[in-house]
Amino acid sequence: MRCRKCGGAASVEIRRHHTAFCNEHFTEFFDRQVERAIESGRMFTRDERVLVVVSGGKDSLALWDVLGRLGYRTAGLHINLGIGEYSQESQRKAEAYAAGQGAELLIADIPQEYGMNVEEFARATRRASCSACGLSKRYLFNKVALDGGFSVVATGHNLDDEAAVLLGNLLHWQTEYLARQAPVLPSTHPHLVKKVKPFYRIAERETAAYAIIRGIDYIVEECPNSLGAKSLLYKEALNLLEQAVPGTKQSLYWGFLERGRPLVSAPGDPALRACLYCEQPTTTEVCAFCRMTERAAERMRVRRQAASTPVQPAQDLHLPERPLAPTG
Repeated sequence: MRCRKCGGAASVEIRRHHTAFCNEHFTEFFDRQVERAIESGRMFTRDERVLVVVSGGKDSLALWDVLGRLGYRTAGLHINLGIGEYSQESQRKAEAYAAGQGAELLIADIPQEYGMNVEEFARATRRASCSACGLSKRYLFNKVALDGGFSVVATGHNLDDEAAVLLGNLLHWQTEYLARQAPVLPSTHPHLVKKVKPFYRIAERETAAYAIIRGIDYIVEECPNSLGAKSLLYKEALNLLEQAVPGTKQSLYWGFLERGRPLVSAPGDPALRACLYCEQPTTTEVCAFCRMTERAAERMRVRRQAASTPVQPAQDLHLPERPLAPTG
């Protein structure tokens, strides 16, 4: 297998493009795909400050790395979810990369700031763990970006991620989600920051290859709460199709963006107001994150009170007497 550009030994094959590259020219290809995504989607310019969400995994660290090399003004944001050793190791990877590059890294520690982790939020409010996690991250992406003066938030979602989400939305005909699925979600309110996905043209295998070539140390383990997630099942199904028909994921997602999404009508943007508690944009009086955290905190208070209240003897409870059964 030879590099398409120089004819030397190739290290990375890209079957969907019927090509292969050596390390140097694969990196050039990678850069070009990212630049093309940024320019065609008008995601951001080199004058804007970009907040890159960094989980500690290959995609987010690769995104932070390539944007820095291409001359964009970036800072990283790591959200510690409080999921045991997994979260601690993820934060260590993000901090190690930032220290090695001399880059700015902001940390949002959910257990430290809100008194409980996302799993406790989920249990206390009877949400799925991924639901509580997603809500928390979306809220903090926007809040940290606004507080820090960033005009855009960038995440490392790749082609595989977007194709899997699209497949799930199509299988269940989630038309509202289909209408909002795009590489660029523009700001619709002065306090709502634009969100972009510069890796939507890059496959997951390609981000892994980039991370290895660049010597990026990332956490390999998946989040323990993702076990059994439907998104992983959809990825497996798409991987089988991709193996048999290279380019399936690209055709599905890029085709949707070009021809399918314009056919899906979205309801008008709802009127946004400031949350009564945190002043973040919301469609209701109190935003979903504040409702979740307040409900969780209240239930935790009730549980602590119940656990600390000693059991009293029956005669001390002053219960009303049980009425006598009627006679005769």
